[in-house]
Amino acid sequence: MIKMGAPVRVLVVDDSAVMRQLLVNLLSADPDIAVVGTAPDPHVARERIKALNPDVVTLDVEMPRMDGLTFLRKIMTLRPTPVVMVSTLTQAGAEVTLEALEIGAVDFVAKPATDLGNARAGFAAELQGKVKAAARSRVGMRHRGLAQRAPRAPKMRVGSGKVVMIGASTGGVEALKTVLMGLPSDCPPVLVTQHMPPRFTAAFAERLNRECPMAVSEAKADEPIEAGHVYIAPGAYHLQLGRRGGRDICALSETPPVSGHRPSVDVLFHSGAQAAGTKAVGVILTGMGRDGADGLLAMRNAGAVTLGQDEDTSLIYGMPRAAFERGAVMRQCPLTQMADAILDACEGAVAASGGRSSHAIDAA
Repeated sequence: MIKMGAPVRVLVVDDSAVMRQLLVNLLSADPDIAVVGTAPDPHVARERIKALNPDVVTLDVEMPRMDGLTFLRKIMTLRPTPVVMVSTLTQAGAEVTLEALEIGAVDFVAKPATDLGNARAGFAAELQGKVKAAARSRVGMRHRGLAQRAPRAPKMRVGSGKVVMIGASTGGVEALKTVLMGLPSDCPPVLVTQHMPPRFTAAFAERLNRECPMAVSEAKADEPIEAGHVYIAPGAYHLQLGRRGGRDICALSETPPVSGHRPSVDVLFHSGAQAAGTKAVGVILTGMGRDGADGLLAMRNAGAVTLGQDEDTSLIYGMPRAAFERGAVMRQCPLTQMADAILDACEGAVAASGGRSSHAIDAA
């Protein structure tokens, strides 16, 4: 546990001397962070973790002598420590990073693909913020194997008229998979905003589609939503619930970031309040910041059932806390009980009897 007021002690692990120095410079520029050491490969890193006992490790995805995933597994098994992965903005980098998040990494930062000079300020702020958040995470409390539970047996809920909206950030890769694995293949349509850059959201959707009982895909503009399907907000686009031709659809936009994010959970939840009202179920999962708090309150005020992940099972109890303190959460649930709480909310309400509110978003 970090002492109050003490800087976050970081070990930087990267095979590139240039990248190591860049990360050291960017992290050291924050007075709340102290870089206590560096390592060019996992073998050296292992000894320095033992000697230095850092609060956080930054770890390159692609490493010599031992790949980053193998080393991460060893860290999580032998000496659980908050890890922030440093990834590349490629399809291969996205796949490896998502696996790292499932293994136990707290978060990741993507190296700017080009023009590092212009991207440096944004990259520095993201890196510093995520390292400090990782230091406050509950890595030692994480529950292993949460996503292996069997889903509730299907009950043909296609006629319920419900739509489920889920928002998540840091820790959301594991948390969202846990929730979806607890839902049946015929679940109501689910719209998801998870804070991720482009390429990563597509890889995330493909990964969930392979492993979860329902169909999962990256949302497409004007795509009709259907039961038994999960729609992931594409990186760099806001996802909203829209309406066209008498059908609910996925509406995408490139309007400015909201609550510091695009995609934004607040944007998704506000669309649910406006377009679905009492037919919606809002869920806010682990993450840092407060994105989603205002939108979830709007959903609750519109008559939706609203649920929040509890503190004990949140990797970072930031977004759920902000929503709870705002009065937006009707019920807090442990992650292992969230799927059942969602289904109970869907089954306990009166079925739709004539469409959505007349205030539905016009996606024309």
